[in-house]
Amino acid sequence: MEGPGRASARAWAPTALGCDSASWAGRMCVCPGPRRIGIPVRSSSLPLFSDAMPAPTQLFFPLIRNCELSRIYGTACYCHHKHLCCSSPYIPQNRLRYTPHPAYATFCRPKENWWQYTQGRRYASTPQKFYLTPPQVNSILKANEYSFKVPEFDGKNVSSILGFDSNQLPANAPIEDRRSAATCLQTRGMLLGVFDGHAGCACSQAVSERLFYYIAVSLLPHETLLEIENAVESGRALLPILQWHKHPNDYFSKEASKLYFNSLRTYWQELIDLNTGESTDIDVKEALINAFKRLDNDISLEAQVGDPNSFLNYLVLRVAFSGATACVAHVDGVDLHVANTGDSRAMLGVQEEDGSWSAVTLSNDHNAQNEREIERLKLEHPKNEAKSVVKQDRLLGLLMPFRAFGDVKFKWSIDLQKRVIESGPDQLNDNEYTKFIPPNYHTPPYLTAEPEVTYHRLRPQDKFLVLATDGLWETMHRQDVVRIVGEYLTGMHHQQPIAVGGYKVTLGQMHGLLTERRAKMSSVFEDQNAATHLIRHAVGNNEFGTVDHERLSKMLSLPEELARMYRDDITIIVVQFNSHVVGAYQNQE
Repeated sequence: MEGPGRASARAWAPTALGCDSASWAGRMCVCPGPRRIGIPVRSSSLPLFSDAMPAPTQLFFPLIRNCELSRIYGTACYCHHKHLCCSSPYIPQNRLRYTPHPAYATFCRPKENWWQYTQGRRYASTPQKFYLTPPQVNSILKANEYSFKVPEFDGKNVSSILGFDSNQLPANAPIEDRRSAATCLQTRGMLLGVFDGHAGCACSQAVSERLFYYIAVSLLPHETLLEIENAVESGRALLPILQWHKHPNDYFSKEASKLYFNSLRTYWQELIDLNTGESTDIDVKEALINAFKRLDNDISLEAQVGDPNSFLNYLVLRVAFSGATACVAHVDGVDLHVANTGDSRAMLGVQEEDGSWSAVTLSNDHNAQNEREIERLKLEHPKNEAKSVVKQDRLLGLLMPFRAFGDVKFKWSIDLQKRVIESGPDQLNDNEYTKFIPPNYHTPPYLTAEPEVTYHRLRPQDKFLVLATDGLWETMHRQDVVRIVGEYLTGMHHQQPIAVGGYKVTLGQMHGLLTERRAKMSSVFEDQNAATHLIRHAVGNNEFGTVDHERLSKMLSLPEELARMYRDDITIIVVQFNSHVVGAYQNQE
């Protein structure tokens, strides 16, 4: 998928700091090779919040039963801002990152000749059933999967990570989630993260490209920062600081490479000025917090300053006005740090002595279900805003996550927003969303990108870590997630007794469940990727906790405009730990 603003990971030529691209990313890395506020803008101009990403659902023609089409098209409307103003009875409000606001009612109009959809069609009384075949289902599920096995010894230390599996399943078109994984080359450890975008994928794309560099720079000792700066000054080749592990569909924005590099360089120059080199100890928690906050600040500053290049000027504004949450793990030996901003989650899979699995949560959701977050917001604003800062479980009644990158509409003053919009490109100035000011907007900023950092010291019983966007956690309980991954990794998922959970099951139904289990063991159903296996369960599980192929086929057959009604984008990274290495670390102490 080549085009403006994207390039295949394999297509980028080796340059200064690595082999990824001529971009700032390429200059700082080595690559081994291969719901929120969605606002579709239907016009001849470029959409404000869209970026092209491959969607596996485009592999096959959407197949839906006629009776479903009749129900769906009965509510057809043509809307410039459907995720904001259209409250379809088939879309639960908790599926939308923004709650509909009355101000947007005027943007929605009935679709031309809408009666043709409700009155002009007659269907047979017995609708035909169309299902994807198992190979077609597998092609969709495996389109974005990626696996990486970590060498036991990387030249500096023995790794506590065996490897990781990752995968994505889109619901939005294009997908708004992103993922990243990289090995730190100038320091120890590995970085892995998932990013959930809203109002399009511009912000999540930028954060997925840039955040790890900010973290890596924050972790570098003073001497290494000086060496890198001197190399830039003299035009010498730079030290690579990251080795990326990417799927071919995971791309870097070549057009913004110089801008991103210059912002990063300014950051490490400031670190050099602030650090005299006397202290050699690096606080990982502080480094993570500083990296998150500095990147968000740079996103905001780049949008305010603008760029003489019209494409870049539009890009930085799209990034700033859209938003993204982030959940990042830094693993160095037995030291595991999780930095979370928003409502993606990190879950640790622990195997007990009896072989059972338990889930340990390593992140907190930053939304209305977190009482501490509500209290934090109330304390940061005057008492007369106590009832308006969180309304209907959303920030100012609109935004679901209480922490995020970008989203300058919840951070900038009203005057600054108007000034930037008026001086910006026509696509920005003509967009109703960007000109809209949230209600009860009195004392910004209301939103922060500062992460909450959790530390955990790995133990031999800690077998794996699951990082996933909220599309997974909305469909599966954390204990089920850990159990499914644990049984998959240990090869026990075909040997466990079938639980019916209080349902009355006939002998014939039980026979069907056992037959289905036997079918799964065939090669056509066997997953080679733990994240793919988890997505298969998240989308296709029935009431008995087993994958129902008919249900899975229906969910994957939904056309792009309908898939978001039933689920969100799902992005998963499963990190498997080396228990022997973790145990050896403990024995050394």
